[in-house]
Amino acid sequence: MKLFSTITTLFVIAGFSLLGQTPPKTHLKVGDMAPDFALRDTANKEVKLSDFHGKKNVVLAFYPAAFTGGCTKEMQAYQFGLDKFESADTQVFGVSTDNSPSQKRFAEELKAVFPMLSDFSTRKVSKEYGVLLAERGVANRATFVIDKAGKIQHIEEGSAAIDITGAANACSRLAGKHH
Repeated sequence: MKLFSTITTLFVIAGFSLLGQTPPKTHLKVGDMAPDFALRDTANKEVKLSDFHGKKNVVLAFYPAAFTGGCTKEMQAYQFGLDKFESADTQVFGVSTDNSPSQKRFAEELKAVFPMLSDFSTRKVSKEYGVLLAERGVANRATFVIDKAGKIQHIEEGSAAIDITGAANACSRLAGKHH
């Protein structure tokens, strides 16, 4: 499995550098309403963004591929910092185009207790959020912080999104806390 993830990581890195292109930027902006969705988590439970309206802020952390270096680092950071998000009345979700069995294994390996959502079958949510790298079939790394009204309050894309500090600070601001 380690060899596979190393090869996958090299392929993704090589893919970007060989094509000499930067990942696309989302068309969504801070202040936009976040597109609603229904995705399954690793327990096969349906999760809808609209279920959190009026109840909790939401972090959608799109990541390209389970078991790869940056994605592992980012999801571990969310797990280690989960209390910051929970105390700011925020639900964290990892989102990728990996299938649920892969995500489940990834979550187990990371001891992640927050849900991982699979956009494997249609990649519709990745498309709607403007983060799908269509030629590779994976989501670009991007984090969206969505308030209780369903509005996007913070966006981070690319390698900057591996660092969860910006998302944590945005959630603290939404909760009226200053860290």
